[in-house]
Amino acid sequence: MPSTAASSRFSRPSLLFTGALLVVFAGGCGSADDVSTAAPGPSVTASVSVGAGAAVVGVRDPWVKAADEGMTAAFGTLVNESDTDVTLTGATTEVSPVELHEMAMQDGKMVMQAKEGGVVIKARSEHALEPGGDHLMLMNLAKPVQAGDELTFTLTFADGRTQTLTAVAKPFTGAQESYAPGHGDPMPGMSASPSPAR
Repeated sequence: MPSTAASSRFSRPSLLFTGALLVVFAGGCGSADDVSTAAPGPSVTASVSVGAGAAVVGVRDPWVKAADEGMTAAFGTLVNESDTDVTLTGATTEVSPVELHEMAMQDGKMVMQAKEGGVVIKARSEHALEPGGDHLMLMNLAKPVQAGDELTFTLTFADGRTQTLTAVAKPFTGAQESYAPGHGDPMPGMSASPSPAR
């Protein structure tokens, strides 16, 4: 009877493999018009989700600069595949208050400051959030953000829509920006401590 046990041991994986192939081939036979089962395009990251409906923007390569305390920033590429401009007006995360920031020339040097009016992602275009440019600034960290940590952000857009994304923390020593006078103080109407987790 040893040959029966050996043959059943090998037949089970063979059946599972064959079944998986059938599912893959059957899935490939769906209609090209069936958008609900289509995989997202390469410009949309799997770490983006929206509660109801499609994502407002795609987000490629979202990441956060690891930091023990104080301030840090989040980056990525926002992709607008729609036919209208989209404006990012705010963001939140559980580890700190978040502001939209930009680098601007002030008194002959580049300084970081709040980005008035939000970040506009033009129709059928991309906008990079990057060190030395526009970014999401995490103010007054409530706890360290260590390499490998995953932070969830909620993005808010001018039309009231929101979208969540998850970004992984990475070590990064570049972009040692100067701060505009008063930078790091809470903006009017904002608390210096993060909102309680919900």
